[in-house]
Amino acid sequence: MTLLKVPDMHCGKCVERITKVLNSEGLDFSVSLENHTVEIRGDQAAVETAISALDDCGFSAEQA
Repeated sequence: MTLLKVPDMHCGKCVERITKVLNSEGLDFSVSLENHTVEIRGDQAAVETAISALDDCGFSAEQA
């Protein structure tokens, strides 16, 4: 499990966009709006895919 900080996530719409893009990549994850984080369950390649996908949809993400 890897925790990503996503400081630009501010509302439910952000969570919807993040969920949609990460689902499209086939990742196993959970999103916490309260903590501004995304938990990625997978290997380093999955983490890199998540960071790239988030960046593509306008969210900066870094490992916590």
